[in-house]
Amino acid sequence: MHPDAEKWDRIYLDGGSCKEQSPARVLADFQHLLPASGRALDLACGRGANALLLAARGLETHAWDISGEAIRQLTAAANGAIHCVQRDVAAEPPQPESFDVIVVTRFLDRGLIPYIIAALRPRGLVFYQTFTRERVDDSGPGNPDYRLAVNELLALFVGLRIMLYREEGRIGDPARGFRNEAMLIAMKERS
Repeated sequence: MHPDAEKWDRIYLDGGSCKEQSPARVLADFQHLLPASGRALDLACGRGANALLLAARGLETHAWDISGEAIRQLTAAANGAIHCVQRDVAAEPPQPESFDVIVVTRFLDRGLIPYIIAALRPRGLVFYQTFTRERVDDSGPGNPDYRLAVNELLALFVGLRIMLYREEGRIGDPARGFRNEAMLIAMKERS
């Protein structure tokens, strides 16, 4: 078993810091941009709040995570509405032009970004939200390798049409707004 799978299985079994059952803001607040039909992937899905939203919107939804425990919990919650698979996405990235929507939240593997872009069909959308190095508190991973530099998400998805980008950093009132994370919605215009 992959060491990351063991780590995340323990977290999901214990409840840990992963009790958030709401979809990510990038998806919840901008779900009106989703297509009426198509194939969607919640990559590194955890307990699958994003996948549940995608399926409720009528998309053929796939959810992948390295944690077998997360997949077991989501499978039970999804009642057959989601194709749930335990999968090490670093070893088995998605196939080219296989999804109309890909959602990635609170997961960062920079080496996967080209595969994510390639996996989008023409006019496909990526919804991405994860932690930044510029933060106002200690939420998220301590290792800076798992956090984005300022504007890094824009650079990682260069070549796609940016529909939305938000990263507020530490300016203004740190107790308000969207802090500690960046979000991006981008569209692949053609193959």
